[in-house]
Amino acid sequence: MNAKQVGRFRSREEQLAAAGKVLGVVVFLMTLGWSGPDDLPAEAQRLAAVTLLMAVLWLSQAIPIAATALIPLIAFPLMGIQTADTVSKSYINANVFLFLGGFLIALGIEKWNLHRRMALHIVRILGSSLRRVVLGFMLATAFLSMWISNTASTLLMLPIALALLTSINDVVIGDGEGTPDELDASGDIQDPVVARLSVVLMLGIAYAASIGGFTSLVGTPTNVQFVQIWSDRFPEAPAISAGQWMTAVLPCGVLMIICTWGALICKLPELSSAHQLDRSFFSARLRKLGRPRREELSILAVFIATATLWIFRTPLKVSMGEPLLPGWGIYVEQWLIQMGSDPEFASSAVHDSTVAIAMAVLMFFIPARRNEATGKMEYLMDWKTAETKLPWGILLLIGGGFALAKAFSDTGLAQWTGDRFAVAVADWPLWLLVASSCFLMTFLTEFTSNVATVSALLPILAGTAIAIGVDPRLIMIPATISTSCAFMLPIATPPNAIVFGSGKIQMGQMATYGIVLNLLGVVLITATTFFLLVPQLGISLSGLPDWAK
Repeated sequence: MNAKQVGRFRSREEQLAAAGKVLGVVVFLMTLGWSGPDDLPAEAQRLAAVTLLMAVLWLSQAIPIAATALIPLIAFPLMGIQTADTVSKSYINANVFLFLGGFLIALGIEKWNLHRRMALHIVRILGSSLRRVVLGFMLATAFLSMWISNTASTLLMLPIALALLTSINDVVIGDGEGTPDELDASGDIQDPVVARLSVVLMLGIAYAASIGGFTSLVGTPTNVQFVQIWSDRFPEAPAISAGQWMTAVLPCGVLMIICTWGALICKLPELSSAHQLDRSFFSARLRKLGRPRREELSILAVFIATATLWIFRTPLKVSMGEPLLPGWGIYVEQWLIQMGSDPEFASSAVHDSTVAIAMAVLMFFIPARRNEATGKMEYLMDWKTAETKLPWGILLLIGGGFALAKAFSDTGLAQWTGDRFAVAVADWPLWLLVASSCFLMTFLTEFTSNVATVSALLPILAGTAIAIGVDPRLIMIPATISTSCAFMLPIATPPNAIVFGSGKIQMGQMATYGIVLNLLGVVLITATTFFLLVPQLGISLSGLPDWAK
């Protein structure tokens, strides 16, 4: 961009920021001054005002997103929503340290260029079509997310994708034939096609991780939470096995992946004929890298160990019956009990963050190579790299999302929203009832924890179904799936936050794609409910089944 174009761009950016600040304050004051219904607690009304203010500031980027994420630390105590001690704890929890450890491992992979070698191998297999590359990454991420947490699967795929983008950009820019007029997050020149690919690939990974999770009964905590609520609320009802769930829901996930991929790549151009890259090109690049060095093999071992420990921490199940493998976490639990620990403490003592931080700290112990210039030993990770490259702002953003989620639960705002929804939809036709349930759960999850949303609202939806004479599964299952389909905001899901931390995506880009995919998800989940879930699970459309009466 020339100086004149840069000036116009900055002027528009400054105008948008100023408008966002004004709009945010106006919305905040209007909501705060609104005389809410008698059954809405005053602190919940004030929380709604703060949430709207943060939403406007995040979407307009009127101030840095990390600064917006700090607002609960000020507003919640001063407005009587939560104490300073309570809201502060939301910013430091096990999930935040899971992200921290995962980011450190990704930095280690990047530091020793292992990610570039992995990316070249992947593209050599998939071919050089940019659209096929995006689909390949999405399918790999979705498959991983069926068995491990969507956070872990995103953290595993992110450094590989970033290396791929760097490799393609180096080729296009390096030959002098490209038209570089954009900068990436690091300030390096980036080809416009690669810049577009960056956005599509990052969002594809995040969205595929969320979609893959809901396709298996053990793929996301919300599905497990549904099974528990279902068995508690309807003990006489037929159990839903993992095999039934996958048979009924996997086609919906496949459709979501295909439609999401189509929406992301619809305006993605291919590289020019001068830059078309076949498999022989990537094979040549791999030969140029030479044999893997000691430091690469060491960080690869850390990567494999982390993935293995994440995958096999909990029992590996393909059904709700006996697991194929018990999971190493069971042995840790037994060991703690033998040491005298309380069984309840022992059952929850180990978390995915334990693995992430353990492997991250281990990197500071493992020698990589001796520096030829200084003669000093270098290790797989050093604090200077961690301090300068860790996305601290994204960790604050994640903490702000957790703070909002907990406040929604504590103040009863989530419960109130669900109650009002149940009253409103009592006389609606079945298709509209299902669609509105999906809509509510999808957009509420943009600001709340999906597990908290399921825990708070599924019992309400179950009661609504009984009251209006509808099979509860017709509402509860699509509502559960919808909590995994919030694609608009970085705080909506951990995968969204992780890829946003790459610096390759702007808030507006995520929101633009996200709102389209949110609505698409509502339509697809509603349609597959009637065409797939109903016949597969034997859901009644003619009234309450006997076990629900």
